[in-house]
Amino acid sequence: MADQVDRVLEQWANVRPDLDASPMGIIGRLSRLSRFIDVRLRETFREHGLDPATFDVLATLRRSGPDQRLTPAALMRASMITSGAVTQRLDRLEEKGLVTRTPNESDGRGVYVTLTDAGRNLVDETLPDHLATEEAILAGLDAEERTRFAATLRTLLESLGDSVE
Repeated sequence: MADQVDRVLEQWANVRPDLDASPMGIIGRLSRLSRFIDVRLRETFREHGLDPATFDVLATLRRSGPDQRLTPAALMRASMITSGAVTQRLDRLEEKGLVTRTPNESDGRGVYVTLTDAGRNLVDETLPDHLATEEAILAGLDAEERTRFAATLRTLLESLGDSVE
């Protein structure tokens, strides 16, 4: 059985047989997977009135420890949002009553972002559906394939500098 990327590779082999297009086999599939995954996750988050970045912020706070609070800089490092989006996103989450910002006692210029009860409840309500969506996405792989795939992706990410400090 062939996929769309196989077709692309075949076409390149026909018009540029002098080049090794095999990297496109991996990168193209990762790109296509990313799009499929993004659509499925967005659908799940939309059912809960969320978008991926908002869920990421709330989930990062939820898993951050018993006090469920972080500085904006720590939140940015631990989540998947960019620094430019943090303040704007926190403003919206605070308006919705999902987080609060309080002064940092040890640094008068800094603040802590804390998950509210409503924010924690929203994450806890969304998480089972999010995990079910991810499970459905991965249903085509058995346990051994998932383990190997995760290890391979980890190796690639680490080779690109994405590791825990």
